[in-house]
Amino acid sequence: MTTEIRTKYGFETGIYRPPSEGGSASLLVRVTRNCPWNHCTFCSMYKGKKFELRSPEEVKGDIDAIAAICSHLKSISHDLGYNGEINRNVAYALLEREPELNKTYGFPMVYEWLLSGGKTAFIQDANSLIVPVKKLVDILKYLRKTFPSLNRVTTYARSKTLVQRKPGELLEIRKAGLDRLHVGLETGDDTLLEKINKGVTGEGHIRGGRKAKNAGFQLSEYWMPGLGGKEMWKNHATNTARVLNAIDPDYIRSRPFYPSPGSSLFEDYQKGVFKPLSSLEQLLELRVMIETLQVTSRVCFDHAGNRWRGRTGGLLFSQSYEGYKFPEEKERVLKLVDEGIEVHG
Repeated sequence: MTTEIRTKYGFETGIYRPPSEGGSASLLVRVTRNCPWNHCTFCSMYKGKKFELRSPEEVKGDIDAIAAICSHLKSISHDLGYNGEINRNVAYALLEREPELNKTYGFPMVYEWLLSGGKTAFIQDANSLIVPVKKLVDILKYLRKTFPSLNRVTTYARSKTLVQRKPGELLEIRKAGLDRLHVGLETGDDTLLEKINKGVTGEGHIRGGRKAKNAGFQLSEYWMPGLGGKEMWKNHATNTARVLNAIDPDYIRSRPFYPSPGSSLFEDYQKGVFKPLSSLEQLLELRVMIETLQVTSRVCFDHAGNRWRGRTGGLLFSQSYEGYKFPEEKERVLKLVDEGIEVHG
């Protein structure tokens, strides 16, 4: 990159975001780098990488750079007679004028975000609520002021951090413009939580989730079918449902467990210490969990790992980001699970 392009358009973007934020083409704004916990035995995402807080000045500089790209695209659109509409011809014209943008990984993301209407943003990386409250509020207000088209801003959060935050702090962050929290519950079983080194108990998950809901956040909780393996599957299913019942989040999202190279749980799998569930066993576990759920949540299967098949050979569950409304569609989901059990049996 030339110095001019870096000054005008350079900004930093992390790798990871929830499926629903990718599917809605969310703008990715990196407030922290990597994960402040980074001890979970099932995860390899940030292993070997140092956690860092980015200053509000850095992040605001990134927001300004993104705004400059948006402004330049809209200016070119008017020049070409498209009246501000963003399309492929406009993007190509900007790349011809500023060829160094071809080397940036952020430009395609901004382009897709604008094409989708510029409605959503995701704050990266793994646990943005660990940022000092005043600094996070400052960033959120600046983001909202710069991009008034945003109607949803979301981020990852840890239950333990939610527990540590005062109710007034969470309310201040919510009012500054953060709408939805994506929390990795993984399991509600205390023995399994300790085994995977999650750094929180089932009760901690409940307290954190309730505090998030009380502060007015939309709450999206992820659990991992198969995480307990053959040894712990039943307690995993029943205690996960128990914790989710106590929280009653807006969304419950299934992210099935598959051993990930680079994680210590993958090493246990290779040694034969961890015995993973088959597709059929995962569905049997899923049935116990769904049967035990007593929530008013939307239950979603929007992760690519939900790859069980139905009778027609297609995916068993809808991968809609809005999922199935409980309790109204609970029986429908149970029937789908039974269909999967029949197919995979």
